[in-house]
Amino acid sequence: MSEIIKCNASSDLFFVEKYLSAVPDQIAWGSQLVVNEGQEALFVKGGLAVEVYGPGTHTLQSGSSGFAGNIFAGRSPFTGEVWFISKTAKLDLNWGTPQRISLIDPLFNYPVNIGAFGLYGIRIEDSRRFYTQLVGTQSLADSSRIRSYFAGEIVEKLTLILSRRIAAGESIFQINASISEIADAVEAEVSAEFERFGLEVVNFSIKNINLPPEEIKQIQSVMAKRMEMQQLGSVEIGQGYLTAKSMEIMQLAAGNSNGGAGAFVGAAAGMGMGMGAGFPLGMQVAREAASVADDDWERKLIKLKDMFDKNLITEEEYNSKRESIISKI
Repeated sequence: MSEIIKCNASSDLFFVEKYLSAVPDQIAWGSQLVVNEGQEALFVKGGLAVEVYGPGTHTLQSGSSGFAGNIFAGRSPFTGEVWFISKTAKLDLNWGTPQRISLIDPLFNYPVNIGAFGLYGIRIEDSRRFYTQLVGTQSLADSSRIRSYFAGEIVEKLTLILSRRIAAGESIFQINASISEIADAVEAEVSAEFERFGLEVVNFSIKNINLPPEEIKQIQSVMAKRMEMQQLGSVEIGQGYLTAKSMEIMQLAAGNSNGGAGAFVGAAAGMGMGMGAGFPLGMQVAREAASVADDDWERKLIKLKDMFDKNLITEEEYNSKRESIISKI
């Protein structure tokens, strides 16, 4: 008995759906294939997509289809599968780092664990290639699994881009000022990768790149000690203060990452981490700098010795700063 074959997907977010016939993988001769706008239908035989149908109603009988006429020659029912492919753009899909990316910051020579999240949009351009490369070979027929696969590819490309920039000497605290540039680089890498699956990337963005608040506090402590050492030697702190302010801004950004798209980042599952804002480093360092600026040379020497005794500085650093202070007496 002939039947009406159509897509029953209830969500606009579906990528692919297999038609479930009354008898598994048995299609009656003369059945009506209904393909909606924004869809294509694939006939699959032996794992091969041998026919593609566009929007409209198609009768599966001799003379109506090269696929049906040439392969099955009027036999009913015939064995095969019907897969519906969505051709509409899927916008505002979320991606995020399920686990943080571990790298060494070149400015502080300090290990950092980077989290990031954002949005992307894709459209299936080549249904046959999409089925062959993704659904047929990797059995990713479930749309949620397909989205997870794509998000994983994005994180892989982001890790590659961040690693390149940090290897070139760029600090994580400088990277946040280049999010748009980094997003463009990741989109280019992702587009080339997705093209082989028959996909077009229609939009891509990075909403936030952040560190855990405890790591920011640890780096702030290191930065404060370095700036204190610079003050003891009467060294200009302009660039150091700018770096400190960038850390303060990053901490505030991390503190705001628990809403909206931020729910896709954090912890081991990469979802829903709330970031504390912490104490602004710029205010903290400004107070320390003002306090140190009032010390006379004797108090500087005492403070320097105290830092050395507490193993906050090396003997070489102690001797160098000590000579610098004495030379100015």
